Amino acid sequence: MMLEGKNILVTGASRGIGRGCAVQLAKAGANVGINYRSHPDEAEEVAEKVRKAGGTAVLLQSDVADQTAVEQMFADYVEQAGRIDGFVSNAAYSDRENMVDADMEGFKRTIDVSMWGAVFGVRTAAQHMIKQKMGGSIVVVGSPHAVLAIPTAMAYNMAKASIEHMARTAAIEMAQHRIRVNVVSPGWIDTPGERKFFSEEELREGAADIPWGRLGQPEEIGGLIAFVMSDACDYMTGSTLLMDGGISLPWWSNRDEGKP
Repeated sequence: MMLEGKNILVTGASRGIGRGCAVQLAKAGANVGINYRSHPDEAEEVAEKVRKAGGTAVLLQSDVADQTAVEQMFADYVEQAGRIDGFVSNAAYSDRENMVDADMEGFKRTIDVSMWGAVFGVRTAAQHMIKQKMGGSIVVVGSPHAVLAIPTAMAYNMAKASIEHMARTAAIEMAQHRIRVNVVSPGWIDTPGERKFFSEEELREGAADIPWGRLGQPEEIGGLIAFVMSDACDYMTGSTLLMDGGISLPWWSNRDEGKP
């Protein structure tokens, strides 16, 4: 029970990686704040899983792109939970279009949710933790998109690159308050969000082409995040951990030339 009694808020927790994080944090002993914007039924399913694991679940409906709403969400969570010990910035949005043809409303929405949402969340979490004077742990969910110039995903690439550097800067600023800030970067994970861009056949074919031979699972990312947030990683801050089945390796980028 690495996180027994800890209160941790997770954004975008109704589905996908956020759902996997919430469940794994609860299994590690944490109480979980479950943020969601839509999919209330799925958010309630996550809350039930948290409760079955022995934790307390608090449902928090909010759009992370709205700074005022984010600040109110944290205030509501702290009021209900008593304090906040950890924060996972996970919520994201993405469209897939070439830059020159992109619907700029979608482009801006991607930046607003995936970048500004992370900034608002990390900033507000840190403010509460500083006030509590008990330290804390923040994990930002990054992506190989931060370093790979994946076509049709410019806004998402930009957002993920930005929040990695944001997290490192926050880590050095928050060290004096004993607030750790780290990044966990998942690769291609089997989530409902991937069905927005790929068919089941495309996902199967893509999975076979990853060096590890499969898509990752949300619970695997959640397990790593639970470990990073625990006291076992007390000396880790400003780090980026990649969990992607080898998808970022040069071998994968040259896959069309044939497997070695």
